[in-house]
Amino acid sequence: MAELAPRDSEAVLDKITMSAFAGTYLDIALSDCGIRTFLIAGTGLEVGIEPTVRHAIDLGHLPVVVTDACGSGNAEAVKRSLESPAFAGGSLQADIRGRARDPDRVVEP
Repeated sequence: MAELAPRDSEAVLDKITMSAFAGTYLDIALSDCGIRTFLIAGTGLEVGIEPTVRHAIDLGHLPVVVTDACGSGNAEAVKRSLESPAFAGGSLQADIRGRARDPDRVVEP
């Protein structure tokens, strides 16, 4: 989709590990721009988003998981992937409208 194509002014990072921070310059880019809080969404909640959230917290960032903009293939994996970081702390979860996620509501894949 042309509407989703990156602009010439936007950086594109090739993610090669479960965390978007491992093996990329993402932490340096965010830090250089003074960004500590960011939204995260994508298609692999349990294999890409959760590891990136955990890594971001370790690096001092505040990731906000946009729960209804995340995909997964397994309802139990979704539940675990959202509950674990919420329990550990250091990140936030909200839907696309900015409402905090109800931890008792399971997001279906």
